[in-house]
Amino acid sequence: MRQVILHNHLFKNAGSSVDHILRQNFQGRWVTREFSNPGPGQTAEIANWITKNTDAIAFSSHTIQSVLPIIPDVRIIQIVMLRDPVDRIASAYRFEKTQESNSRGAQLARQNGFAGYVHARLNIKGDRQCRNFQTSRLAALAFTHPGNELSRAKAAASLIARDGVLGLVSDFDAAMRRLTAVLRPGFPAFDWHPVIINAAAQNTAQAVSPDMRKLLEETNRDDFALLRHAQAILCQASTGAGVIQRSGM
Repeated sequence: MRQVILHNHLFKNAGSSVDHILRQNFQGRWVTREFSNPGPGQTAEIANWITKNTDAIAFSSHTIQSVLPIIPDVRIIQIVMLRDPVDRIASAYRFEKTQESNSRGAQLARQNGFAGYVHARLNIKGDRQCRNFQTSRLAALAFTHPGNELSRAKAAASLIARDGVLGLVSDFDAAMRRLTAVLRPGFPAFDWHPVIINAAAQNTAQAVSPDMRKLLEETNRDDFALLRHAQAILCQASTGAGVIQRSGM
């Protein structure tokens, strides 16, 4: 059976570091692309991308927002990293402020301080960058699962942890150790070294005022709940206290 790695690269969740490790291990066999139409139709696009790139092993995209395809004789090992929502938003602001881009986010970051950037993005209809971004992206991976957005995101996280690699940016090395354990049977030469790529300067605690932190905690309640869910899954798995169960997706 062909085994492929699919990295769901969430913005400012250590995705560049994950991609660097994948590129180093699978030189010339790492590919990336973006998708313009989130939803059910994207599943077929992802399947086509994987089946047409017959030599590729590692696939990476910022814009996967659909249930993954089932492809005969192909095992998809998915990687998703999650992060403290406030830290992620502060990092996104610092990155976009210095980014050489004319994207909406980059323009807002250059035109505003952190508080202005957050308020501007929260006021844009449909903009999820500062409002439960991670929940929205994981829920899209389980749109057939019953329940609200948070329950779908939790279901997706549980399935990823069971069949692939669910990691935390705060414990990046542990996530890479899990990735190594998952990949070694099929890719015995897989290896990695600690790396930080494309990381904005830290010191988030000083960058976010108490009032702004309170606002972000309120507007990202689902992301915090999702993070706690992921932490519980990973803690349970690491202590051997239980087995991750399929969530009926």
